[in-house]
Parts: sequence; C-alpha cells; structure tokens
Amino acid sequence: MDEIDTQLDQASTWMTRAQELALDYAPKLVTALLVLWIGTMLIRLLGRVLNKVLTARSVEPTLQRFLHSLVTVSLKVLLLLTFVGMLGVQTTSFIALIGAAGLAIGLALQGTLANFAGGTLILLFKPYKVDDLIEAQGVLGTVKEIQIFTTVLLTPDGKTAIVPNGAMANGNIVNYTREGRIRVDLTFGLNYNSSLTKAREVLTAVMNEHPKVMQDPAPTVTIAKLNIEGMELAVRPHCAPQDYWDVYFGVYEKGIAALQAAGLAGPQPSIRVLADR
Repeated sequence: MDEIDTQLDQASTWMTRAQELALDYAPKLVTALLVLWIGTMLIRLLGRVLNKVLTARSVEPTLQRFLHSLVTVSLKVLLLLTFVGMLGVQTTSFIALIGAAGLAIGLALQGTLANFAGGTLILLFKPYKVDDLIEAQGVLGTVKEIQIFTTVLLTPDGKTAIVPNGAMANGNIVNYTREGRIRVDLTFGLNYNSSLTKAREVLTAVMNEHPKVMQDPAPTVTIAKLNIEGMELAVRPHCAPQDYWDVYFGVYEKGIAALQAAGLAGPQPSIRVLADR
C-alpha cells in the first residue's frame, strides 16, 4: 500500500507540474502559432505583390522565379526563428550556425556567386537579349539563352559557346543588333588605269540591287588606301544583323563579276614589287 501511495503522489506531482507548465506556456504557444499563421499569410501576399511588380517591369521570368524564391525563403527562415524564439528557445546558436554555413558556402562558391551576380545584372539591365548578335569575351555569336550563371551563344560556324555571366557582366560587350542595322565592311582592289567613277557606279548598282541591302543609310564607295599596285575601295552597305553574311558574300561575289564585266581591272603588281620578290 505504501508503494501505491508513493506512486500516486508522484503521479499527482507530475500532473500538477504538467498543468503549471501548460498554464505557463499555453499563452506563448498560442501567440507563437498566431504569429506563425499571420506571418505565413503575409509572406504569401508579399510574394504575389513581388511577382506583379517584376512582371510590370518586364523582368526576365528566370530572374522573377529566383528573386521570388530568395525573398520568400529568407522571410520564412526569419519567421521560423521568431516562432522558435517566442517559445523560449535560445536562437543565438541557430543564427551562429546559419552564419557559419553561409560563410563556408560563400568561400566555396566564390566563382559561382560571381557568375550569379553577373547573371542578375544582365537580366536586370539587359545589355543584350535572346536572338541578339553580340561579341563578348572573344566570342561572336547569337544569344540563344540567358541563364542565371551562363550565357549560351551560337557562333556563325554552328558551335555552341557557353560563357560565364561573371565575365560577361565585367567585360566589354558589342551588341550588333540593338540599333537594328549593321554595316558590312568590304574592300575591292582597283588598278590605277581603271576609272574610279565607273567602278563606283558599278559597285553602287550591285549594292542597290541586293534585296537585303538597306537604302537608309545609303551604301557608299570610297577610296580606303593607295598602294603601289593600285587603290583599295571601301564598299560599305548596311543591312539587318541577321542578313550580314548574305550581304557580305553576295556583294563580294556580284561585285567582282560586275567589275570584270565592265572591264575594270584589279590591282597589278608593279615592277619594283616584282623585283623585291
């Protein structure tokens, strides 16, 4: 009987303590749960508002999703720490652990973070967009995809070039598409005995007949250089960036044929040049 009485006393004591703890922590728990619920609703609302703002500013969808995740996840972590702190749990150790983990990850991923920052700047400020013809980091190509960490280019010879965004954001970028036109630089040789006026008329006619050569700005033919063998003519048509190679090779081929048909000779080696050889 004594053992039973002792066990009953212990059970009664535990029940009393449990009731005291429940009375002490019930308000904290209820308040913490209320804060957690309200905070979750506010984070969802903020996420929707953020999406609307980014969409209104025409931010790239890839960057929209990333910024939405970054903001909402960060706010959820802060909300969770607040919830745990309201229950009486010390959060200092959690914050220190998160800080140490962030520092370690940052040191390990320096290059990746630099590429991410570069991708974010590119998507925000848009120095180029998909289908633009650009030259950057020694690569000339058409932009096929802008990712968070890299930019994918398709070169004129059909190769795929993947360039880190960190280098793209910090280097020089030549955008051939933004203005809607590009100048094609061609050089033709002409003998001093040939008529410059006639050559200019022939080459201008070739450019005007090409369907992809723009008339504004008008194509031009000027003297670029005088050599011993003859003169060099700078032939300058303009076209849309995607038509560059069609105009380049088309005007070259038809220009040579037209000069030959008009009896206009190309540069001839001089006697002194032959002697030097």
